[in-house]
Amino acid sequence: MRQMARTRRGAMTAALLTVAAAGSVMTGCSSGSSATDDGRAPAPSLGQGQETEPAQSPSSTAGAGPVLAVKIDNVGAARPQTGLDAADVVYAEQVEGGLSRLMAIYASKLPQAVGPVRSARESDLELLRQFDMPTLAFSGAQHKLLPVIAKAPLHAVSADQGSSAYYRSASKVAPHNLFLHPKQLMRSAPGAAALTTGFHFGAAPAGGSPQASRTVRFPAARFTFAWSASKHRWLVSMDGTPTVTTDGKRVAPATVVVQYVKVHNSKYHDVLGNNTPYTETVGSGTAKVLRDGKVFDVDWKRPTAGGGTNFTTTDGAPMNFAKGQVWVVLAKA
Repeated sequence: MRQMARTRRGAMTAALLTVAAAGSVMTGCSSGSSATDDGRAPAPSLGQGQETEPAQSPSSTAGAGPVLAVKIDNVGAARPQTGLDAADVVYAEQVEGGLSRLMAIYASKLPQAVGPVRSARESDLELLRQFDMPTLAFSGAQHKLLPVIAKAPLHAVSADQGSSAYYRSASKVAPHNLFLHPKQLMRSAPGAAALTTGFHFGAAPAGGSPQASRTVRFPAARFTFAWSASKHRWLVSMDGTPTVTTDGKRVAPATVVVQYVKVHNSKYHDVLGNNTPYTETVGSGTAKVLRDGKVFDVDWKRPTAGGGTNFTTTDGAPMNFAKGQVWVVLAKA
């Protein structure tokens, strides 16, 4: 799958150079933005309070290129989110103050809009190394982190750079009102071959234990996944409230992975002085995989940042996921 994704890279390179020439792709360090986590709106205003229709982008390349990764706000004021149900993979990670943030990965399809978009973290760079030059959409970042992002093997498209793909919605208050038109970054989705996560999909292995519901807690956030036999999906609730999108769709992945990882302090802080947690996704450990109304005890291994994550059952066989959206909650081991 990784090889198939890399063959598309050449077709996308020229297109992304057009974006870079226009100033949409981050190529170096810039000053810290009020779009990070200090409660202010990013500069420029990008048409605050107005929603615009997506224009056709000359940088678009149909059916080729990397995945789109979008950092999505996940506090109460940011909900309901837009476009979350269209993601192939959703990662949930811990941020400052024990709160959570989401990283949505789009490969199979691009929704009309995604958001609210928020700032990037150092952990995101390691997580995204498993993809071939992904496009990262985010609102901004801590100013000391910006040079690190600029050197990472990805295409960073920040709202701070004035990209017309971003807009402000009147439906929410700043800083929870920044949204993205994905089709202004790429005309069409690259396809499932760009998902070089190492995930295996297929029939469930033997074993597993019945599981009606499972809750995962961060210091200041809570995720609950309840099995729906009629939908054959796990219904997501966050902080005790059912998770729906702005168009009323219940977010319901086919597979949920609770991946136990090392989480420790990084060298970065938010504007209030809270330390930014660093979540290690390279290494090995244990996980719980929820599918088909059951929970499976598995092991995970990701030896290098450039590779995907292998999930295996207790007998060493690959752990197959159910076809459909996958949620990965990165919980502290």
